[in-house]
Amino acid sequence: MIDNLLLETEDKMDKAVQFLQQELTGLRTGKANPALVDTITVDYYGTPTRLRDIANISTPEPRLIVINPFDPSSLGLIEKAIVAANIGITPMNDGRLIRVPIPELSEERRKDMVKMASRATEEQRVSVRNIRRDANDQVKAMQKNGDITEDDRDSTLEQIQNTTDKYVAKMDEMLSAKEKDIMEV
Repeated sequence: MIDNLLLETEDKMDKAVQFLQQELTGLRTGKANPALVDTITVDYYGTPTRLRDIANISTPEPRLIVINPFDPSSLGLIEKAIVAANIGITPMNDGRLIRVPIPELSEERRKDMVKMASRATEEQRVSVRNIRRDANDQVKAMQKNGDITEDDRDSTLEQIQNTTDKYVAKMDEMLSAKEKDIMEV
């Protein structure tokens, strides 16, 4: 019973870290990165579809993303979706593919990006702490119901805290790496 709770708690915390990874990957740095646009949703024949599912995305140069749609008739839809995503880049449609030049970030814009990364990280830290609180409540309820002993409760609470610390540290590492990447000129 305790093992299942610990596994479930760790799984939920791992999902929070994976979500943060996606969030941080989507933040723009000064370099071209396909992850910047691959999750943009395009209204493709009335169905919301991720850009990576309807086009090849590549970065032939450090400051250029090239999007080559499988269906050339979707060029206009892709272009509109990129503009609507409001990520600070302007696509250029040449009739066959879309080129997305990545402009140099100003110092102020870099600082804004760092703030956004910090905000996203803090949201996921809170999420991990909420997962910890729920798991702690379940452990305390088990002990209150007589399912486990006080010693089991204490050791389980300690394991949950250690798991929480591990995932928060992992998030902090991801944030500092992203900050370094953003501030790099």
